[in-house]
Amino acid sequence: FATGLAMFSMFFGAGNVVFPLALGQLSQDNNFFALVGLLITAVGVPFIGLIAMTLFDGQYRHFFERIGKTPGFIVSAIIMAVLGFGALPRCIALSYSTAETYIPHISLTTFSIVSCIIIFLFTFRRNSIIEILGYVLTPFLLISLGVIIVKGLIDSPGAPVAEIKPLTAFLHGFNEGYQTMDLLGAFFFSSVVLTCLKEQAGKNDEKKPSSLIKQTLKASCIGASLLSLIYIGFSYVAAFNSEALKGASAETLINSISHIVLGPYAGFIVCVAVALACLTTAIALASVFAEYIHEDLTQFKVSYVTSLAVTLIITAC
Repeated sequence: FATGLAMFSMFFGAGNVVFPLALGQLSQDNNFFALVGLLITAVGVPFIGLIAMTLFDGQYRHFFERIGKTPGFIVSAIIMAVLGFGALPRCIALSYSTAETYIPHISLTTFSIVSCIIIFLFTFRRNSIIEILGYVLTPFLLISLGVIIVKGLIDSPGAPVAEIKPLTAFLHGFNEGYQTMDLLGAFFFSSVVLTCLKEQAGKNDEKKPSSLIKQTLKASCIGASLLSLIYIGFSYVAAFNSEALKGASAETLINSISHIVLGPYAGFIVCVAVALACLTTAIALASVFAEYIHEDLTQFKVSYVTSLAVTLIITAC
């Protein structure tokens, strides 16, 4: 159960807050078709990738080496660079764009440094990451997201008639799902997940690949279900309030929808929701990027903690 919650929080990051809201804003009463496309590529594809990695015992090196040792190293390095230098800073940037509305005097540099220190404190013990995500951070994340969704679904008007056709809505949702980059993350998050599952399993179960696959499937069902529910809820709240959201940019959608749904007291809940969504994903990204430096780039010559510190210093800069 904790691993399933952790899977959800790993995947639900910066882009995952924005994309379902933008999708609902655009698709309006054709939101169902858009969601089908989104769920295929933003939920189904990443979790299939994570389950597939179980067959390689979470060893992404072995997975990518199927195309050759050197090409596999190059591909994994490119993907890791996208995650480390693209997705990780994006988490902090989105969190800052939300926080600066309520903390106007804080600079991006200060916010980034504080965020990286918090990420380091949660991440420097690799064996505790799943427990921290699953038992501590994710429940608070789900509660804050749930407040926005439930209140929005209860009080919002019906969705207006969309200008786009159902097929266009489906294709848009299908394409948007890839922009979450969750499939790329799944290749590397798998090592964190499988390490936790092996520790929880008995010595006999750990030696049985079928047992590990079953545990991964169970945890994946929990993670995928939660991710789907949040996507559906956010998307429909945005679709129902699409008229009021006209002119709002993608980055400000979460602020706009929260003020519509919750009124002037939305600030705290929004900050908590976005900060936790970004923090949980940033923890997973920082961990796997530091592990990549520790194991692949330096061949264990640089410790994991030092690699993590270097990763977060680069991110903060």
